Amino acid sequence: MTPIAPHITEFFQKRLAVDRGASTHTCDTYAYAFQLLLEFMSRKVGVPPADLQLEQLDAPLVLEFLKHIQKERGNSPRTRNARLAAIRSFMRFVEYRVPSVLDQVRRVRAIPVQKSDMPLVRHLNVDEQRALLDAPDPTVRRGIRDRAMLILAVTGGLRVSELVGLRLNDVEFNGPYVDVLVHGKGRREHTLILWKSVADAIRAWLAVRGEAPTPELFLNAWGRHMTRSGFARVLAKHVTAAARQCPSFKGKRVSPHVLRHTCALNTLQATRDLRKVSLWLGHDSTRSTEVYLQSDPTEKLEALMAMKMPALRPGKFRPPDRLIASLRASAVMRSSVAPKP
Repeated sequence: MTPIAPHITEFFQKRLAVDRGASTHTCDTYAYAFQLLLEFMSRKVGVPPADLQLEQLDAPLVLEFLKHIQKERGNSPRTRNARLAAIRSFMRFVEYRVPSVLDQVRRVRAIPVQKSDMPLVRHLNVDEQRALLDAPDPTVRRGIRDRAMLILAVTGGLRVSELVGLRLNDVEFNGPYVDVLVHGKGRREHTLILWKSVADAIRAWLAVRGEAPTPELFLNAWGRHMTRSGFARVLAKHVTAAARQCPSFKGKRVSPHVLRHTCALNTLQATRDLRKVSLWLGHDSTRSTEVYLQSDPTEKLEALMAMKMPALRPGKFRPPDRLIASLRASAVMRSSVAPKP
């Protein structure tokens, strides 16, 4: 029997953090998935999580765990598939470390994902974008910071982790423009050249930022680097303020990732090129970007204009004369009640 605890520790400390360069968000998501899994395994086999064995993590148990999180915890198919992805990744890791469980690993990796509906991505329209960017007060320090973060998120399409992780040396002014070095997932980096309005907003923030012990560009109220949850609270505050000027905000859930979706659709509508959207967002391939085609109405309009439908035979319905119609109805009624010979 092989204790599972050392392999899980190695998986998180070396495989995810070092080999794959996974983001903090990915590591946290995987860690929560294994917390649920190990607690479930512990109840099933009756031993503490630290004493669980790798051989106990077989396909029937994983299937039972996936059924549990959907029935008992009410998880959606997408959440179920995300938990399965974490387990599959771990099993790929142990495949070559523990050859004795090779058949077990293959059975777990063969568990299929569950079909789920792909929802349309939420995004902001032009009026909502304007109302949101106008919500921060540009005459106070905190408002200057918030405006710089929001315009950078909307125009650059940065993930929230990329936005709050920006450092001072990641920003370089190039005449009226600004070059932003974005540190994406898996140590991927790409540079964005953004407009004068973005450069002006960042310059205004740098003028009032002041000295701080942290190298991050954006600071919170205590002079430390802005966190993901901190930016989410900033966004929620300004969405509430923007709703007073733009009624379409009411009842609309706006998360930090909605700003990334908004940038993606703006880029798609401007360039008509999915590859450019993928490059702008820092995606590995256009497969991750194809979801935006479902939400872009101009794509559907272009398809509608390009298609030629078969012509229908012309004709126009002409109602019969009311007097003739009543006589015909009377004749039908008399024939139906007439006695049979």
